[in-house]
Amino acid sequence: MSAGRGYFGIGVEGITKEYNLGNLARSAHAFGANFFFTIAPHVSIKRVRATDTSGAFDSVPYNHYNNLDEFQMPHGCQLVGVELVENSIELPSFRHPTRAAYILGPEMGNLSEETMARCDHIIKIPMHFCINVGVAGALVMYDRLISSGRHAPRPVRAGGPTEQLVNHGAGLRIKLRTAQDE
Repeated sequence: MSAGRGYFGIGVEGITKEYNLGNLARSAHAFGANFFFTIAPHVSIKRVRATDTSGAFDSVPYNHYNNLDEFQMPHGCQLVGVELVENSIELPSFRHPTRAAYILGPEMGNLSEETMARCDHIIKIPMHFCINVGVAGALVMYDRLISSGRHAPRPVRAGGPTEQLVNHGAGLRIKLRTAQDE
């Protein structure tokens, strides 16, 4: 996935806590999500909007769906469930689709069987137990960002990058040779 290509959105099914939705909305805004959504939320969206310190609801398109049957995604978009189940793909080994919508489950439960059946992929964060839905969403978006190829590769030794990426206008980035390469 190269810079400038594709899009992503993130949402949650059955969320019950306003502050968790607010956290997810702010993170979506901060990571440059193209949209965010809720399916069958059990929160007051008005109360979430009232605490929206980043202006996420005014900056990122928000879609509310009363149930999974109403849920619609852009054409060609792949649905990626985030759930700690046995056959999930571990996030560090997952190649993100160019066009993706990520969906997380509620705070005290899992994605519904119907939602998981609709997913093109199910991923999990390699942890011993479930974490806060807002934090989980932020981790998924961060992983998408760092795997996008828009940053210099991590060095072999501890510390910052030793090489730069150069943008050549067509969206392609190449590695510059350094003294260490020679």
